[in-house]
Amino acid sequence: MSRRNKTIDHEGVVTQITPTDIYVEILNKSMCAACHAKSACTMSDMSIKTIKIHRNSSEVYQVGEEVLVVMKKTLGLRAVWISYVIPLIILMILLLSLPYLNFSELGAGLMAILGISLYYVGVFLFKDRLAKEFTFAIEKKH
Repeated sequence: MSRRNKTIDHEGVVTQITPTDIYVEILNKSMCAACHAKSACTMSDMSIKTIKIHRNSSEVYQVGEEVLVVMKKTLGLRAVWISYVIPLIILMILLLSLPYLNFSELGAGLMAILGISLYYVGVFLFKDRLAKEFTFAIEKKH
């Protein structure tokens, strides 16, 4: 399998360099942003994100240089699970099981919102641990 099938790459520009980190701005755009009909639609979404990358390479970068920000595709899939799939499973389990435990529809809905809220509070509390797990690499653009 080629490297292209194993990684997610984004073009970016180096904006800041510190002794330990490199900051790269990437243009984050949804699939709608590349659509020819985006001007007639309100769904297009583009934003600039700043990525902090730990310097562990001997390569020298300069502010303003165009680079590639690389992440393993498996980490992207893991992020989707943490952000969307697991909360959806929690929501569905609570919404479908609580009425059988004599909760009203309103009570089940409120408990489902509480369950999802507690899940995201847990994700927030473990954000430093997750940040160590979800790392980016930087490569020179050819």
